[in-house]
Amino acid sequence: MPMEPSVFGHAAVATPHHPASETGQRILIQGGNAIEAMIAMAATIAVTYPHMNGMGGDGFWLVADKSRRVRAIQACGPAGSRATISALRDLGYDEVPSRGVLSSLTVPGAIAGWQIAAEMARAFGGRLPVALLLEDAIRHARDGITVSASQARVEAAEIDELKAVPGFAAHFMPSGEALKAGDRLLQPALAGLLEQLAHAGLDDFYRGDAAREIAADLDRAGALVTREDFRRYEARLREPLSLALPGVTLSSLPPPTQGLSTLIILGLAERLGLKRAGGFEHLHGLIEAAKRASAIADHEIADPASMSADPGAFLTPAFLEREAAAISMARAAPSSPQGAKGDTVWMGAIDKEGLAVSYIQSIYWDYGSGLVLPKTGLLMQNRGLAFSLDARSPRALAPGRLPFHTLAPAMALFADGRVMPFGTMGGDAQPQILAQLFSRYRLGEDLATAVDAPRFVLARDGKTRKSVLQLEDRFDESLLNALDRAGHPIDIGQPYADSFGHAGALVRHIRDGRIEAVHDPRADGGALGL
Repeated sequence: MPMEPSVFGHAAVATPHHPASETGQRILIQGGNAIEAMIAMAATIAVTYPHMNGMGGDGFWLVADKSRRVRAIQACGPAGSRATISALRDLGYDEVPSRGVLSSLTVPGAIAGWQIAAEMARAFGGRLPVALLLEDAIRHARDGITVSASQARVEAAEIDELKAVPGFAAHFMPSGEALKAGDRLLQPALAGLLEQLAHAGLDDFYRGDAAREIAADLDRAGALVTREDFRRYEARLREPLSLALPGVTLSSLPPPTQGLSTLIILGLAERLGLKRAGGFEHLHGLIEAAKRASAIADHEIADPASMSADPGAFLTPAFLEREAAAISMARAAPSSPQGAKGDTVWMGAIDKEGLAVSYIQSIYWDYGSGLVLPKTGLLMQNRGLAFSLDARSPRALAPGRLPFHTLAPAMALFADGRVMPFGTMGGDAQPQILAQLFSRYRLGEDLATAVDAPRFVLARDGKTRKSVLQLEDRFDESLLNALDRAGHPIDIGQPYADSFGHAGALVRHIRDGRIEAVHDPRADGGALGL
């Protein structure tokens, strides 16, 4: 059945997991602003949706205030002081391991992002203490969560790889078997960590007793991140990247994220003159634009300190016009295989004052590194996989260097006053999914239809390892035939599969303050509000 948008009169939140949406609604009811609601949701979903995100990962924020200024928070940690190419090569590795302690070689940045966000919330009139914001997360960790269908699917698929990682089985396989949907999962050590942060403050994660316990567990496991790395780390405020199109200005995060890719795709789509949402020209144009954006990202995006190019140079009218002119609207261009995993959560919030938040939180792959620290229950990310062990690469591993990030939350400010935070999970495909969602909405589809509509992702064939165009099995056959004739190597995927992303969006209308809010039927959440 067609999705219907949820419409609220004052404030709203949208998340991929119902307990997080309930937390956000509770904070709004208690007088919290959108940033405070997001901090609380981020804490809750770190506990209740652990296969997709966690406190041992990173986060990126976009915040638009009622004056329409957009701020960005970069909360991603650098490689640890022991994380060198020689350290891994001496152990026999040609690339960063995908799981285990050595894959978790960056400082988790998410909590530092919550810290900056809490300061920002107070600047916008927020008065709720951090202890209150963490209440639901503590309760869920202490009293237990009901395992979601999504978590059960992921754990069953990855169990052989994960169960050998230190701490994973003890934490996520309490019965000795993979969790099933509906099972109860208690996380007492994680509850203790959250209680410590509620009592001592978020900074304790990096410079207090919590940091000491985390660092001691990492050291015992042989990690490449030290307590001193935690002590030195701080999240940063960054100037967002922006792109002005007729009637709307789009914002995303600058490098090391691939936010630039989202803006390039939408800039190219504008110059291709795409008109009818869901038709051949629309899909083909977005696919070809995504290929060009991906090629730029692969060659250019890294730690900003390692980049030779100004990201803004790829958003100038002259550059976008040249790139658009190189796209054939009749034939598919070749592309490099894609398909890096990226199990992540995107959440959005808008409050009664018009403060809007677009936030993404991740441990990279499903369950990240798989490493769970015994004293704190902290599941560590494996974002270190984004580093190369080739010293000549701009993404070469080095202590203090930031890894490339697939995470790319977005914000749209329309000339008529509407504000639209939107985002998705999906690894490499995030910019592709965001471009499909936003362009459908801009071309006249209602918000729920734009989120629900069938999607494509450029992917890697599991057998041939070649690039394929994966299409959700909900497209019209005539469209599939047209794409095939244009030379797209088509692979049909299951409808509503996780591989097509968990997207969401909210839109506040300036005339009456009405808020539409939607989260993806492919996930386990939805929208709530006042």
